[in-house]
Amino acid sequence: MKYKTKMLVERFTEILSNWEGVECITLNEAALSDTLDPYFALILDVFCCAQIPVPDERCRLYGDDVAAFESSTQGEKDRFLIGDIPVRLEFKKTDKINELIDIACSNHESLWFIKDSGTYGFYRLANCDIIFSRSNWINDVRKRLKNIGDQFWTQMRGNVQSKMEHFLSDLGAACFQNDKFHYLIASAGFIKTACLTLFCINKRFEPSHRAYFKQVCELPVLPESFVAEFRTFLEDNTNTDLDSRFYLAKLIAQKIVML
Repeated sequence: MKYKTKMLVERFTEILSNWEGVECITLNEAALSDTLDPYFALILDVFCCAQIPVPDERCRLYGDDVAAFESSTQGEKDRFLIGDIPVRLEFKKTDKINELIDIACSNHESLWFIKDSGTYGFYRLANCDIIFSRSNWINDVRKRLKNIGDQFWTQMRGNVQSKMEHFLSDLGAACFQNDKFHYLIASAGFIKTACLTLFCINKRFEPSHRAYFKQVCELPVLPESFVAEFRTFLEDNTNTDLDSRFYLAKLIAQKIVML
């Protein structure tokens, strides 16, 4: 972590931890890259167990050098600049987090509540660096996340695998019509849901989109020749006709379904 980033992390940790309603603060991995990286952002997840200051008051407390401040409609996200550093603070209620983990662990009748939003929220809970904790809440959360059972992963896999097959069908239709615009849309959906299915098969929470390719290629359980075939599908090769690319997508999907 760069010195400038470290100083800002310490600054906002001190500010936020003084609010009685803040239970825990974690640092997103997006802040670990160089500040010149276009993906860089200082993102803090702020877990709240009680009332915190309203947006206008929060802006004042952040400091006089805050620029371009904006808060989401419901006040759950604050975005602003400190010099050329983009800062994003995301406020999350501990009760809501506990409810979602209850659903994942045991209340599978309500799993539909998680299916559409995916498991990226769990990934951040499990992997972001803890920079402030008022109690043992975050450690208890991480223990529970490690113990999520097979039923959760089976149902999540069924959901995303069905979407993968839907996008594959759209790919075939786009190829038949030589519709390159629709092909691009279906291709993006197929790539994402194929990766999501593999994360579920391996019982792994999905990372940020930036980390999809690297992490999916490192999963312990993958179809034979997956990495090579996936790389080929992703190549921007104008010499490859759409039918050939659809055939490759179909081959990848078939191998994933068979796992």
